[in-house]
Amino acid sequence: MAQTSTPLTFTVQRSPPELIVPSKPTPRELKSLSDIDDQEGLIRFQIPIIHIYQQNPKMGNKNPASVTREALDNVLVFYYPCAGCLKEGPSRKLTVDCSGEGVLFIEAEADVTLEQFGVPKNSSARKGPFAE
Repeated sequence: MAQTSTPLTFTVQRSPPELIVPSKPTPRELKSLSDIDDQEGLIRFQIPIIHIYQQNPKMGNKNPASVTREALDNVLVFYYPCAGCLKEGPSRKLTVDCSGEGVLFIEAEADVTLEQFGVPKNSSARKGPFAE
């Protein structure tokens, strides 16, 4: 017999989208993508990504979104092409316009736990890539 489950319903409160820009001036230049990176079927689409973080007691009262914003604006100084945008040139060749426009950031909070999504409490999926 098939198991039925009730759909998970929850509320999400989103802040307005914002652009996080590099914390220091970065070079303004155009960088051509290599032929490997510029293949029609591989890069000509967007992949939306959502990162979900659980509360870490070691963070104290620090706001995780503020820590993420600060980390992003600092790392974008060194990875400044990520703060630019892709442009299509002659013969559909893609270039990165290192404009320093920034990366899109949206803070959100939900009234749901990771357990409700089926992620066990001690799962390695909860620890993230840089867990101790």
